[in-house]
Amino acid sequence: IFETGAAERVLVMLGGDKNGISGHLKRAIGSRNIKLAGPDTVKEVTGYEIGSIPPFHWQTAGFRSFLDACLMDEELLGVGAGVWGEEILLTPQDLVTAVGAIVVNLTDKSKDVFSPSPADP
Repeated sequence: IFETGAAERVLVMLGGDKNGISGHLKRAIGSRNIKLAGPDTVKEVTGYEIGSIPPFHWQTAGFRSFLDACLMDEELLGVGAGVWGEEILLTPQDLVTAVGAIVVNLTDKSKDVFSPSPADP
């Protein structure tokens, strides 16, 4: 969960082995002033502890979620199930559909933030 200068909170989903590029994230979100939310804020916003947050079911209307484009190449993704150590397996496309996620490039310096994902025609 990230917070913006406009007091918006957003969910950002990256592969566990990836680091997001700050400039890409700022451009995707549309704010230069972003910061990682602290544990208390995450719990307040989602109802879950860091590391167990499911990507759906707790968001209010208008809440934005971002998915790193490289995850669209995976056969299955494991996402938080609300309990530490448990996960839900689903396809990237099912995750995008369930969450209404915005697919953007957050980890590849050689590509633009809004490059089409490999799964796009």
